[in-house]
Amino acid sequence: MTFQPIVPLSGYAGWSFLNRTMDVQKAAFNEAASVQRATDYFRENIGAVASADDLMSDRRLLSVALGAFGLEEDINNTFFVQKVLEDGIVDDDALANKLSDKRYFEFSKAFGFGDFDTPNTELSTFPDEIITKYQDTQFEIAVGEQDETMRLALNLDRELIEIANTQTSDNGLWYGVMGNSAVRSVFETALGLPSSVGSLDLDQQLSEFRDKTSRYFDDSEVSQFADKSKREELVRLFLVRSEVAAGSVGASPLENALSLLSGFA
Repeated sequence: MTFQPIVPLSGYAGWSFLNRTMDVQKAAFNEAASVQRATDYFRENIGAVASADDLMSDRRLLSVALGAFGLEEDINNTFFVQKVLEDGIVDDDALANKLSDKRYFEFSKAFGFGDFDTPNTELSTFPDEIITKYQDTQFEIAVGEQDETMRLALNLDRELIEIANTQTSDNGLWYGVMGNSAVRSVFETALGLPSSVGSLDLDQQLSEFRDKTSRYFDDSEVSQFADKSKREELVRLFLVRSEVAAGSVGASPLENALSLLSGFA
């Protein structure tokens, strides 16, 4: 039986509770029999995997590999998954480089089958790196079954810091945000952008994200979110706006809180 995370409240109050109890809840989740079986098997057997074909032939290993990147629903898309792995990421024409969902890029990069003579599966640190990512991602999914906004908030803290610390141009960082569906969703909600912004020309989208971010955070660059306090501010704004939109409590106090958080009280 898998431990089900406890999220007794919605909005920022629920987020505060989740953070206070995070270590205990994650430990209980990771110690559940189903998670233990999956991660123990992966640790004991992944070192023998030398190719994408080897990984595809072991469904138990593949389940953890995909689950670490939130791609578990692709477990039956064998041709597609193998192509992503075998192409690697170095070649511009590699499949992972053409997909808008950058989880496939990270998945292929992590295993290294298409890029190196010796894949990353043979590194001594590899099993624990993937297992940790698997545990974190699966915990987030379990939290999302209780409250989807909490899952997005958890994901943001992990994903956004990686994007913000990427060595690329300022615009490149924004493309990283806009190309990550979960992170983008948080920004759109927090900044009050309609989902229809995605139908605009890419340059117009970039301008919208920059303008609204500058309005709420006095800085238009993604790099500012490498600072934990700025990520927390973004999460607060996201959760308050989400709760207002859901209408789960009286709108008036939430709208007042939103005004304060946005600097427009």
